[in-house]
Amino acid sequence: MLENPRQGRFFAERKPNPVTMNAAFFKSIVDAKWFQQFVIGTIVLAGIVVGIETYHAEMQAWMPVFQVIDYLILLVFTLEAVIKILAEGNRPSNYFKDPWNVFDFVIVLACWLPIFLPQMDTTFVAVFRLVRILRVLRLVSALPQLRMLVDALLKSIPSMGYVGILLFLLFYIYGAMGVFLFGGNDPVHFGNLHTSLLTLFQIVTLEGWADIMYLNIFGCNHPQWGIENCPNPKANMVGGALYFISFVLVGTMIVLNLFIGVIMNSMDEVRKEQAAEERSKRKEDGIDLLEDDITEIHDQLNGIKDKLDAIALRVRK
Repeated sequence: MLENPRQGRFFAERKPNPVTMNAAFFKSIVDAKWFQQFVIGTIVLAGIVVGIETYHAEMQAWMPVFQVIDYLILLVFTLEAVIKILAEGNRPSNYFKDPWNVFDFVIVLACWLPIFLPQMDTTFVAVFRLVRILRVLRLVSALPQLRMLVDALLKSIPSMGYVGILLFLLFYIYGAMGVFLFGGNDPVHFGNLHTSLLTLFQIVTLEGWADIMYLNIFGCNHPQWGIENCPNPKANMVGGALYFISFVLVGTMIVLNLFIGVIMNSMDEVRKEQAAEERSKRKEDGIDLLEDDITEIHDQLNGIKDKLDAIALRVRK
């Protein structure tokens, strides 16, 4: 017992919490650059091993060696998950709050099941073994930039849904028009609605769309652009040109670029969210940087500017 000279009473000397000390130790390992690089190298090695194992005949003599390497890789991934869980200290459940950690844990667990349950049905064993291929996707969780791209894609899904509806309406209208305009001349590409939709999907990817256009502009009996077994040849010079050129301009040049715009906007939002999380984490750790304060003030000023612009636009109306 030690006496408190200010309050004139006794207080017990605090002893360091071993759980907190261990958590800090494992947290330092998780944040260490060498640990992250080692995990990334292991993921790359796992992908190489899976690719080599696809050559059964050529690598039959080396398969036992690759199986040993595969077990070592699985052991490394398991230790990584254990270290990350121990780094949470008294709250190991925080590990599962991160979706990427859940993804990694499920893959590790699925890889262990065929080893501990050898009596499983061979079909299920084959499925669980195929999960090893998904370990390559762990590069997404290991590399922050890749994680940002995937987060941006997931965040943009609701907005892309409306763009997808617009694209579907465009396909449906042009698909029906294609059947009416070119169904008799080109039944292979425009014989019915679903065939026409598939043809439009090919056109929107700009794969051989010019050949399909010329086939319907000059007719299926044309010596250069025609096809065999052409029962009802019909050239449609003006209508064919307007149909295909307008669809490529609207479908490829405009609507598909809307997807890119939505993804870029979501990427910018994810980048700002990650920067805010990093600033918040540094403040929780007691690291106060002037650069973070300046960035936060700059973001707030940008938000105020956007609101003022919206108010000015309403006033003008």
